[in-house]
Amino acid sequence: MKPSYLPLLIAAALAGLSTTAQASGYRFGSQSVSGQGSADANGAEASDASTIFYNPAGMSRLEGTQLLGGGTLVLPHSTFQDTGSRTFTNRVSGGTTKDYAPDAVFAPALYASKKINEQWTIGAGLFVPYGAKLDYGNDWSGRYAITNIKLEAIALNPSVSFKANEHHSFGFGVTAEHMKAELGQAVDVPGSVAFLAQHAPAASTAFINNIARTQGLAAAQAAGAALRGARDGHAEMDGDDWGFGFNLGYLYQPTESTRVGIAYRSSISHKLKGDTVWDFSQVSNNAAVNGFIAAASRKVNSGALVELRTPETLSINGFHQMDDKWALMGDVTWTRTSRLQNLDIQFPPTAEGDERIRQQWKDTYRVSLGTNYKYSENLLLRAGIAHDQAPVRSAELRHPALPDSDRMQYSIGANWKLNANSSLDLAYSFIDFKDAAVNYTNLCSPVTVGCTGNGETTRGLFKTRMQLLGVAYNYKF
Repeated sequence: MKPSYLPLLIAAALAGLSTTAQASGYRFGSQSVSGQGSADANGAEASDASTIFYNPAGMSRLEGTQLLGGGTLVLPHSTFQDTGSRTFTNRVSGGTTKDYAPDAVFAPALYASKKINEQWTIGAGLFVPYGAKLDYGNDWSGRYAITNIKLEAIALNPSVSFKANEHHSFGFGVTAEHMKAELGQAVDVPGSVAFLAQHAPAASTAFINNIARTQGLAAAQAAGAALRGARDGHAEMDGDDWGFGFNLGYLYQPTESTRVGIAYRSSISHKLKGDTVWDFSQVSNNAAVNGFIAAASRKVNSGALVELRTPETLSINGFHQMDDKWALMGDVTWTRTSRLQNLDIQFPPTAEGDERIRQQWKDTYRVSLGTNYKYSENLLLRAGIAHDQAPVRSAELRHPALPDSDRMQYSIGANWKLNANSSLDLAYSFIDFKDAAVNYTNLCSPVTVGCTGNGETTRGLFKTRMQLLGVAYNYKF
C-alpha cells in the first residue's frame, strides 16, 4: 500500500485560492483601500503611500512624511457540488462538503514615505502578497486531494524614488517575503486495502495468521473485520521560507493633469522546508490493524521540500484629471503565471517518489477602469470595474486546492478628509466568479511505481462570490 503525499506545494504555490483572495492565481489582490475603491486602476494616481506597491516612482509626488495603515476584510461565499468524484479503484468517494471557506479573512497593509529633498523620497510597505485558508473537512468527496489548507505570506518592501525633472520619475524597491504553509490530506486506506486483498492478498493473510497464532482465533477475526472496515488515514504538512526580489517603476507626467506609469515586480524564489506527519491511528479501533497499515504503507514522518518561483508582473497604467471634479484612470497588468507547469515535490531524506501536480498554467491579464469624483473639499468618491483572468487552462487541470476562474470586480470607495493632516479611506467591492468545473485526476495511484499519489478523480462544480470591505487611515506631517 502506497498512500499519497498531497504536496506542500499546494499550500504554498497554489495559495491564492479564489475563496480567500480576489486576484487570479495565487495572488492576494487588495494591497490598498484607496486602490480597492477604483478596482486597482489607480497605479498612476499616486495619491498616498500605497504607491510603494503599485509604482514606487509615484512617491516623488508625495509631500512631507506620510503614514497609511489599514486593511481589507474578505467575506467569501463558496459552494461545491460533486458530480462524480471517484477513488483510484473507481468507487464513489462519497461524503459531504461543509462550509469550507472561512466566514471572514483580514489582510492588513502598512505604508510610510518621507520626502528627503526635491529629488529623493524614501518609503517602505508591509503587505500580504499571498494568502489562503480553506477547510473542506475530512469527509468531503475530494478529501484524497485536499482536506484543508492555510497559507500566510507577508512582504516588507523598502523603496526609493528619484525625480529627474517635472516630467520623469523613477522608483526602485527590494522585497523580503516570508511564506508559511500548512496542508492536510486524507489517505485512501480503504481503496488500498481492497486493492491488496484482490491483487496481493499474501501480506494481509500473513498478518491475520500471525494474530491467530499469537492472540487466538477471536482476535484474528476481530482484526480481519477491522481491516475490511478500515477508514482513511491522514497526512499533515507544513513549511516556511524567506525569499527576496525587487520592483521597479517609472512615471511620466507630460502635463499637470496627466500621468502614465510602468511598474515591474520580479519573481521570488522559495524553498519551502517543513515536515510531513502521517497519522493512521484513526484507521480502525484495532491497534494491531493500525500498526499493520502504517507499516504496510512504508511511510514515515519526514521532511518536505518544494522549490518554486512566484510570477513576475508588469503593469501599464494611466491617470487623467479631466476637470476640478472628475478624474479617469486605468490599468493593464500582465502576470507570468506560466511559470507554474508540472511541479515535483521532494520528501527528503526518504527515497519515496515525488508527487507531480499538473497545472500547466497560462499567463494572465487584468484590466481595470476607475474614476474619482470630488464631491466636496472634504469628500472624494471613487468607483471602478475590473476583469481578471484565471491561469487555469481547463477543468482537467483545475485542482480542487485552487478552484480558480475568471472574475469581474465592481468597486466603490471614498476618501474623507478629517482635517488638514488626516483622512479616512473606505471601500466596498463585489467579486463575481465564473462557475468553475473541476475534473482533475491524479495520474499517480498507490500502485504506481516511482511516484506517490492517491490516484483520485475530483469532479464537481465550484461557485464563488465575494465581498470586500476596506478601511484605512492616512496621516501627513
